[in-house]
Amino acid sequence: MLKRLLVFLILGIGIVDPCARTWDVEESLADGVKLVGLTEQQKKEMFLKAREDLFPISPSPPTSQPSPAQKKNEKSSASEKASTTHKGSSHRTKKSSEEGHKRKESTEKEETVKRRETTERASREKSSQKSDERERSQIRIVKSGYQEDEGLIPAGDRGGKRRYRYLTPAVRRAIDRAPVKRGRWKYVIVHNSGTRQGNARIFDLYHRRVRHMQNGLAYHFVIGNGRSSGNGQIEIGERWRRQINGGHVASDYLNNIALGICLVGDYNRDVPTPQQLAALEELISYLRGRVGRFKGRLAIVLGHREINPKPTDCPGKKFPLRWLHRKFPPR
Repeated sequence: MLKRLLVFLILGIGIVDPCARTWDVEESLADGVKLVGLTEQQKKEMFLKAREDLFPISPSPPTSQPSPAQKKNEKSSASEKASTTHKGSSHRTKKSSEEGHKRKESTEKEETVKRRETTERASREKSSQKSDERERSQIRIVKSGYQEDEGLIPAGDRGGKRRYRYLTPAVRRAIDRAPVKRGRWKYVIVHNSGTRQGNARIFDLYHRRVRHMQNGLAYHFVIGNGRSSGNGQIEIGERWRRQINGGHVASDYLNNIALGICLVGDYNRDVPTPQQLAALEELISYLRGRVGRFKGRLAIVLGHREINPKPTDCPGKKFPLRWLHRKFPPR
């Protein structure tokens, strides 16, 4: 083996050197081969043969052609794979499509619900507006509708044989002199001043200068508590004498048909004096007779908070409304 390697090395040197055309080397090898003046081509062939002996090249296995059955199986396997892939892809596509369809349906349902809610809300608002307009229209009709003038109620001695303590003859004459129209006054509303003292003159100044009420005192009558006027003293305001609407209720319509009586006092802290209640009973009884009946019934007597459109505690938590209703039931 070593000798052969030596030969190959020598031959290799000869091959590497392009200028060498013949070899002048004579050498005897152990195997009896003698190299004398070999040509370049011979040395090359010898080198290639020796290399093949040293490094034999294993023949590559013959490539066998697949049989028709194998081809058929391969095609079948490929088609199965393709079918499986197609089925998987189809299933994923179908599932994705179903999810998309469900999302679309859910979105459409939400939009439908929102549209329905919006429509219902708009309908309720419209209905509420129509209702408000109807109510305002009804109020305007009642307020501004034509009422035939039935003439004035003649003054007369309405006291009869009854003796009055607080409704003095001067007060009765002032009440009788007023030009009261038939059917004008339908309510008598009782108030408290919310102050512990005061009288008609003081309230008149306050209403004119602070509340800027052109006609002054908002009430038709004031009953004192003994501090700024007599206890149970009845004072008559210009609104009664002139027979104009009051300014004591938060409604122009009600002010046009309701008389206002104010008792001086704060009845969330105090109670009316017995003299005030006695004077109130005498005054209301006389006024109901003076203004006459409307559609067969006397004027209705109420506390301010029982008729005012806006929340109020007037005539106070301690005012005896039950006593008032017992004295003057609606009839």
